[in-house]
Amino acid sequence: MDFARIMSRAQVGMHAPLVHVEVHLGCGLPTFSIVGLAATAVKESKERVRSALVNSQFKFPAGRITVNLAPADVPKEGGRFDLPIALGIVIASGQVKVPEDSSALRACEFYGELALSGELKAATGMLLASLHAAQAGHEMIVPGVDADEACIAAQSRVRAAIHLTEVCRHLQRTEVLPEHERARERHAPGLNDRQAPIERDLLDIRGQLQAKRALAVAAAGSHSLLMIGPPGCGKSMLAQRLPDLLPALNDVEALEVAAVASVSSSGFEQRNFGRRPFRSPHHTASVNALVGGGSRARPGEISLAHRGVLFLDELPEFDRRALEALREPLETGVVAVSRVAMQAEYPAEFQLVAAMNPCPCGYHGDPGGRCECTPGKIAQYRARVSGPLLDRIDLRIEVPALSPHELTVEVPSGESSAQVAQKVRIARDRQLARAGKLNSRLSIQEIGAFCHLDAAGERLFWQSQARLGLSARSYHHALRVARTIADLESSETIRAQDIAEALQLRRAFD
Repeated sequence: MDFARIMSRAQVGMHAPLVHVEVHLGCGLPTFSIVGLAATAVKESKERVRSALVNSQFKFPAGRITVNLAPADVPKEGGRFDLPIALGIVIASGQVKVPEDSSALRACEFYGELALSGELKAATGMLLASLHAAQAGHEMIVPGVDADEACIAAQSRVRAAIHLTEVCRHLQRTEVLPEHERARERHAPGLNDRQAPIERDLLDIRGQLQAKRALAVAAAGSHSLLMIGPPGCGKSMLAQRLPDLLPALNDVEALEVAAVASVSSSGFEQRNFGRRPFRSPHHTASVNALVGGGSRARPGEISLAHRGVLFLDELPEFDRRALEALREPLETGVVAVSRVAMQAEYPAEFQLVAAMNPCPCGYHGDPGGRCECTPGKIAQYRARVSGPLLDRIDLRIEVPALSPHELTVEVPSGESSAQVAQKVRIARDRQLARAGKLNSRLSIQEIGAFCHLDAAGERLFWQSQARLGLSARSYHHALRVARTIADLESSETIRAQDIAEALQLRRAFD
């Protein structure tokens, strides 16, 4: 036999297309060629595979070796194809005899980077590959260090190997690799059966009752929030407590979040599985860092915050282009990253929380008169955040500086995070039962169907709209927020007080 075909998968954005690693041994001068749109890391596998085979007591064939990674129009990256290439060579050369009735090749996918000694090293993106392998009903043989990650998503069998020779013995049925234990234990779902313990409580923050209320409304309806206040008033502390107010991710959502993390440059960490992400990029972050990009079209911060919170502190200090790039994902929940050689679409259903100072020095309106900023400087500073972006932020509140009495009081004010989280969960359940989605995602037609105002509320809303000059988008955003406030109060109709509070929560920056 001078031909072998091994299955693996590539990684293109959030997709893992099936790749057939075809190996042919021919006559002629000794050459080793890899074709099929292989990146540099894949082409370098020739030397790794050669040394791994020799150090594993196999003979490296003398002759013309051609490796084709099909389909040829799908880009292939990373060292994950080392193991399939090595297996193809030893099978095609007859050094490993695979029984004809064996399904080890016909229904199994192989992954792993090879060390020069033949040991299997970690490969990136195993969780995404296991998702697609499970859908196809295939087994997986992966490096031992990647087995737990693969088992999170794979419903099919996952087998772990430490060395190339173990995989070869498995194919020959002389020593079958056992099914990885974590697969039988169904490692993934158990993490989502309970709410994670609260790490940061709202009771740690003194005062700021209005800000805490706005945080509860934002959590209940997944609304975006902008907090404006002087340094040290608690804006960052409030934002850090938002994830603990949100309900636990279900299994499908947790897999979505983990899959995005697995294709990022930092990779997926199993200890974070089932937790809502909290991303807080520095204000020097570029457009590509926030939205995604680079030569490989990697996901950015807004995708890594999918199903979680994206916190932008010092909002006006971010690059204007980076902030403007947030406008479309805020509305659609997805982001398309296009490059010359690759196009990828990533989920970006994040909850935006932003914070900023009221002026360049941060003390505008301070009773002590510490602010020396001129009106022109203040206007220029606030103009760094464009009107179209502000119009897409549901809640805009002022967070005042705390008085000495509020700082020294020993009795916590307001409700605990656990109490607020319980109300948020009930409000979200009402929204999902009514519309199948949270209020922040209601379409214009759904707003007309589910946002019913009583007579007093409708009268107040029309009067306020005429006086405040709300845009069409602001009009709909205010109705969504009012619907969330009514859900927190277990009211089927939107009342005048709900409208008044919704409008009040949008007054800052006007």
